[in-house]
Amino acid sequence: MRLSSGTTLPIFLLALAGSAAAQSTSTAASGYLTPPQEIVDILDAPPTPGVLVGPARDVIALIEQRSMPPIGRLARPLERLAGYRIDPRNSGPWRTPEIAALTIRKLDAPGTAVDGVRIDAPRGTTLGWPAFSPDGSHLSYAILRDTGIELWVVDTASGQPRALTSASLNATWGNPCLWLFDSSEVLCRFRRSARGTPPSPPRQPDGPNIQEHAGGRAAPVRTYQDLLSNPHDEALFEFHFTSQIEIVEVATGSRTAIGEPDLYARIAAAPDSRHVLVERLLRPFSWLVPANRFGRSVEVWTRDGGTATLATLPVADAVPIGGVATGPRGHRWNPTAPATLVWSEAQDGGDPKAEVPHRDYVYSLDAPFEGEPGELTRTEYRFRGISWTEDGTALVNEYDRPTRWTRTALLDVNGDEPRPLFDRSAEDRYDDPGFPLRRPGTGTAGATLLQDGNSIYLSGAGASPDGDRPFVDRLDLRTLEAERLFRTEPETYETVITVLSDDGRRLLTRRESKTEPPNYFVRDTASGTREALTDFTDPAPILRQIEKRLITYQRADGVGLSATLYLPPGYREGDRPPMLLWAYPREFTNVDAASQVSGSPHRFTTLRGASHMLLLTQGYAILDGPTMPIVGEGETANDTYVEQLVSSAAAAIDKVVELGVADRSRIAVGGHSYGAFMTANLLAHSDLFAAGIARSGAYNRSLTPFGFQNERRTFWEAQHIYAAMSPFFHAEKVNEPILLTHGEIDNNSGTFPMQSERFYQALKGHGATVRYVTLPHESHGYAARESVLHVVAEMLNWCDAYLPAGEQPASGAGAGG
Repeated sequence: MRLSSGTTLPIFLLALAGSAAAQSTSTAASGYLTPPQEIVDILDAPPTPGVLVGPARDVIALIEQRSMPPIGRLARPLERLAGYRIDPRNSGPWRTPEIAALTIRKLDAPGTAVDGVRIDAPRGTTLGWPAFSPDGSHLSYAILRDTGIELWVVDTASGQPRALTSASLNATWGNPCLWLFDSSEVLCRFRRSARGTPPSPPRQPDGPNIQEHAGGRAAPVRTYQDLLSNPHDEALFEFHFTSQIEIVEVATGSRTAIGEPDLYARIAAAPDSRHVLVERLLRPFSWLVPANRFGRSVEVWTRDGGTATLATLPVADAVPIGGVATGPRGHRWNPTAPATLVWSEAQDGGDPKAEVPHRDYVYSLDAPFEGEPGELTRTEYRFRGISWTEDGTALVNEYDRPTRWTRTALLDVNGDEPRPLFDRSAEDRYDDPGFPLRRPGTGTAGATLLQDGNSIYLSGAGASPDGDRPFVDRLDLRTLEAERLFRTEPETYETVITVLSDDGRRLLTRRESKTEPPNYFVRDTASGTREALTDFTDPAPILRQIEKRLITYQRADGVGLSATLYLPPGYREGDRPPMLLWAYPREFTNVDAASQVSGSPHRFTTLRGASHMLLLTQGYAILDGPTMPIVGEGETANDTYVEQLVSSAAAAIDKVVELGVADRSRIAVGGHSYGAFMTANLLAHSDLFAAGIARSGAYNRSLTPFGFQNERRTFWEAQHIYAAMSPFFHAEKVNEPILLTHGEIDNNSGTFPMQSERFYQALKGHGATVRYVTLPHESHGYAARESVLHVVAEMLNWCDAYLPAGEQPASGAGAGG
């Protein structure tokens, strides 16, 4: 909809809107649609660069990314193997990191020759995986070419870049290279030399493909995509994912191989730079789970050829729903010791329903990795991770899903009993103490926490009834008392990237407001002053004409709700423009947590990708992120999913109508993924909305029978719940126009493209008004420039067609079908 009258609608939409008996059609695409130029200009603007901080906190690298790749990049060759998507030509990920340039900034020597050194990706390439060496002397990065990937380093003192390897790295598993802790060498995975050509598919099958399961053992699995499905897939997987581990000397580029070529899913060097943790996949492979659940051997290698096997783990195809695999899991190096491994082991068979006094034991074992491991601690809830301060104190995290409860305990260096640090509801954003800040860039063993004497630093979102106000605290681990060093000023939004000085006086922050674009600053907490490091300008001045409000209201059952209301440029008090409500439901176990305010009204409005917010530029109001809490203890929240969903939507509509900014008859609803699922349900179970937009959703929950989202009951345990929540089962009730969009190679668990295809057929079969758009080469989120522009144009055209023109008097609308 444009604010001017006399809008001309596309012919196909006029035909749909003008005739209830319009015929259904299936046509090949006549080309990608393009939205109005102001939207194109917004999307083409480069995003705000990210930042990478050096280990001494005296240098940063600004990471500039391209806005959107062309569709041609997504149309290049693709192999989908064991849950991974790779480019078979360069042995890298199919979706490459779209880094266009890196810029080095010296925080301690601004204006010097090195300050501002810029590294651009060569024409036709992209950069990937930038990382500072642990001593900060070098910045490494990969150049991803069409037929290979090479590693480069730049000297942070001179600013001179140079190639360290040829284009022979194997990045099928992800980042192919990691710094050793001594900064003189890099640990890399390379393609096998003289590996030949990929195996060709057989001209004819040798026989049927057979899967079999012996009775007596339950083996539920979720709906994974891109799995192996035949012997040829297995041969391709071995060909592309087999790599040779080598150590590369930074000074000379010389390479030393370790071990033989094999399927190395994970490698990590110890702080002593002598030991290497290796996870090597074992045959046979599974056709039911991705490679990260294949059987594996967990080993520690030494550079002189020594090997110690820590565990031999079977394929994890029988993990209980919501549980973990049995046996040792999550091996990691202790960054404060030369060569000490830490891992956890389930004591409940990995089953969250089992009643045991401790769900996990946490173990530790030192080099040479012989004998029995020592027990570090036990956790009543599921072990969620461990981090260390620089003096060796450990912070142990555990989580109980049924109650949504989280705990953090301190394990002191002297081995005393664990001391409670945090014990709180994970859903309570207002009481969130924040997360510990880590020291940047301290090697492949993992970073220690930033520490000043007995204190560490906590950074948090600072949620409150007035919205988020990020903060950083200094926490004394002896007294457990926290001192607030910084909190975002009113009317702004400023997050702490890291603490630049051990005493907490200097901070690196990212600051923005409604009218000021995000920029990086060095802030002095003692004087209250700040120094700008960057001066990024507003890429879309038209968005500064938008009016933005944080609104709060209540659901009929008393649950508090909130949303961000955006009013379009040129809005005048009393106007009631058409509105798009865009949301994503979330589950909670209690009303208090569900009622908390989320977000901030003081953030700079930046739009990326196929954002619904772009409709603001065409005169639409947007109700963004209205909370849609589904509340219930334990696993009961979804028992009343539909009722709570409709009630939340009705409350949101009541509020915007009460504010005088919208008409009931001119509000559409939309969402992506679980938000699409929500959209279809709202159209099926209410008459609150004039139209709907559902992108990349799942609509038939019988196709995800072993759970979905936060639902842990199986289809056979709760058939009535699965049926009640599945809009596919209620397609005959959808009597409002709905636009379905889906990526043709969606690999998100549960939202395979068949979900939208079958829902479209169900809607069409019952006479609904529906348009079904599939996007070639796109996955769950849409990436290519052509795809993004097309999706935005589709959403705009849909709302133009089905939100009636002209202001309408407020009228009642209620639940129904």
